[in-house]
Amino acid sequence: MFRRSLLAAATLASLPALAQTRPPAPAPAPAPAAIDRAALARIEAYLNAMRTLRARFLQVAQNGATAQGTAWISRPGRMRFDYDPPEPTLLVASGGQVMMFDRELRQPSIVPAASTPLGLLLRPEIRLSGDITVTGTERSGGFLRVFLHRTGAAAEGRLGLAFQEDPFELRQWTVLDAQGRETRVTLYEVDTTTRPDNRIFDFNDPTFLDREGMRR
Repeated sequence: MFRRSLLAAATLASLPALAQTRPPAPAPAPAPAAIDRAALARIEAYLNAMRTLRARFLQVAQNGATAQGTAWISRPGRMRFDYDPPEPTLLVASGGQVMMFDRELRQPSIVPAASTPLGLLLRPEIRLSGDITVTGTERSGGFLRVFLHRTGAAAEGRLGLAFQEDPFELRQWTVLDAQGRETRVTLYEVDTTTRPDNRIFDFNDPTFLDREGMRR
């Protein structure tokens, strides 16, 4: 079922506008010789400077199934993907954990954020080296892409990030999970100035489910 594969895809956090600026479908990762070190430094600087991001997202699974919703990233450590109906999933990352909540089943699942490909974006300091292996960079159509995985753990999943170059902005990621399934998440209506109420991430707060209207 599509929603059961969302955790790997979204964990984690841009359609008139999407039609104008949507990155092309991701290309295969280039060979290591194609790595642009200056581009990596630019990506690191951007991600480390980013403190908050709010965007609408369009998620496309390998089988063509789609879902939309609203994403929040509050660095370091917090991320939230609130899917539009009829998709019943809420994904929240906080305190080193990621919770997936199914509104229909009233059932949470929790995994360590470090075990998800997008856990990289939640780190206090992002470095694309050491325990992160970059397998390639690529420029095309006004976008800069970087392909990476956890060092020594490529089988856990591979991540591709796409940045619009002018202005420089995160616009898409692609996750290839351990089963070889690819999911693409594209951001639009990106806002990096509005700061969220951090209570929307605090799923360990006993009142969280009540605030979200998810308790029976």
